[in-house]
Amino acid sequence: MTTVHLIDGTYELFRAHFGSPPRQTPQGWEVGATYGIVSSTLSLLSEPGVTHVGAAFDTVIESFRNDMFAGYKTGEGTPPELHDQFLVAERALEALGVTVWSMIEQEADDGLAAAAEKYAPEVEQVVILSPDKDMAQLYGNPKIVGFNRRSETFLDADGVRDKFGVSPHSIPDYLALVGDTADGIPGLPGWGAKSSSTVLARYDHLEQIPSSETDWEVKVRGAAKLAATLRDSMDDALLYRELATLRTDADIPQTLDDLEWQGAHRDEFHALCDELGFTGIKDRPEKWQ
Repeated sequence: MTTVHLIDGTYELFRAHFGSPPRQTPQGWEVGATYGIVSSTLSLLSEPGVTHVGAAFDTVIESFRNDMFAGYKTGEGTPPELHDQFLVAERALEALGVTVWSMIEQEADDGLAAAAEKYAPEVEQVVILSPDKDMAQLYGNPKIVGFNRRSETFLDADGVRDKFGVSPHSIPDYLALVGDTADGIPGLPGWGAKSSSTVLARYDHLEQIPSSETDWEVKVRGAAKLAATLRDSMDDALLYRELATLRTDADIPQTLDDLEWQGAHRDEFHALCDELGFTGIKDRPEKWQ
């Protein structure tokens, strides 16, 4: 049976930028992050069992969520030399023969979620190459797992419960309470990881949490204050949950067969390597279309 590997292109680009040495084109443009993601993708494609691959990028960092909440993450703080490489990195992966989804209105995570849900019924497993916490909500599907390439560890439904103390379907509620600094979701004051997981492990979703702590069937330190905060800020919590909920309606038109890696586009990849000064990996693809 087939396994689909889905790359979080935005995360990989950031990881490469901060984890790889600087590298410049002959014209003096910084392209170290692009070199890093090309190199890591080539390594992935050379692994046994990696046959069907797709990658999603935040082509535009802002999304529909910025219209919902002014505090949601933006491109502010992204190093300009990294921001300038997003389109180049997409072009590079396409030259490698990898299917690329350029996300505009939605985010890369939404693209990955939509692809995972689309292909899961047809394959043995979908592996999402991302450590992002919000992706954990997808792992309730036994065919969908996460893989952290830095720690080389998988994450499934049992792993989500061990790590966060809640089931995958409660992850958006959990992030609504504790917040997610990476996405600009503030969470509710006083609600930490332990209190949130304890309460949600019993009640699953925000609306199911009794409004009075005297009705809680779990013991939580500072329960009265937490209950009051949730009562007073329920509208905020519901908004934060909506922000943390991945959309699965992104346009993913490719069939499973379209994702099968047939090799790199020789002329296109060689031209890109010449343009960017990537002489060391110019002939590294193991297969050419």
